[in-house]
Amino acid sequence: MSSPRFQRPLALASLVYAAGMWGLMWYPYRLLDEAGVGGIASTFFTYAVPLAVLGWLHGGELARVRGQRMWLAALALAAGWTNLAYVLAMLQGEVVRVLLLFFLSPLWTVLFSRVLLGERLNGAGAVVMALAAGGALTMLWQPGDWPLPASRAEWIALSAGMMFALSNVISRHLGGVSEGARSTAVWAGVVVLTGIGLGLMDGELDFVGHADWRPWALLVGVGAAIASVTYAVQYGLARVPANRAIVIFLFELVVAAVAAYFLSHERMGVQEWLGAAMIATASLFSGRMQDAPLKEHAHA
Repeated sequence: MSSPRFQRPLALASLVYAAGMWGLMWYPYRLLDEAGVGGIASTFFTYAVPLAVLGWLHGGELARVRGQRMWLAALALAAGWTNLAYVLAMLQGEVVRVLLLFFLSPLWTVLFSRVLLGERLNGAGAVVMALAAGGALTMLWQPGDWPLPASRAEWIALSAGMMFALSNVISRHLGGVSEGARSTAVWAGVVVLTGIGLGLMDGELDFVGHADWRPWALLVGVGAAIASVTYAVQYGLARVPANRAIVIFLFELVVAAVAAYFLSHERMGVQEWLGAAMIATASLFSGRMQDAPLKEHAHA
């Protein structure tokens, strides 16, 4: 256990690390897709790796959770859809547009923080929310059409951002539950949802019979990276308020934009840059959106 003096810097560093890793994580998933491993199958195996290798270490911690098991189950489902939807959206859409919709999280964080944590929206909150919504409208606007997500990937990204905000707020609420227990719940949630998907979607496991060692090695490597990122996120969110954490997670957008430029030759137009600037500004100021909580919660 780190000393209180170092917990805050370590929590911030953990979130920066996680954001940077997620800004790059789309690329190995695209490599897996090119190798014949579909998004549902790759997500299943990459989360089954940490669940199988590390989940059993936290069985005792899960057993000791009292009065929070429904919240833990809610975290599993919300984080499960967040991570599956992230992969599916990244495989089907443009990296930066997908992430911009994902990072409308301040809008959803306001709602979930108010309902679940009792945090009140202050005067600056309306400006922040207007900026985020205006950024989305700017990015999505097309002459003659409603400014709505233009593809299945963008709708999936929008839902992923909602569940990302919800999972962050729930994780903050579960601050008294160990990082290991929360991480295991996240892995289990993804495995359960993707397991259902594998049962419903034909052909997702066809690669198993003919894939060589390289896709399997990449699946294991991505699984190991996800394990470290999940621990980092859960450690950081237990010690950093949800609305401040989303500011740090913006680093993911920067990393992803640079990586997309060099790895997939994706470029944003003026409209996307303007929308991105508005959404990023909203996220940067999202930590000032709320006054003190209406009620206190126990945290580790």
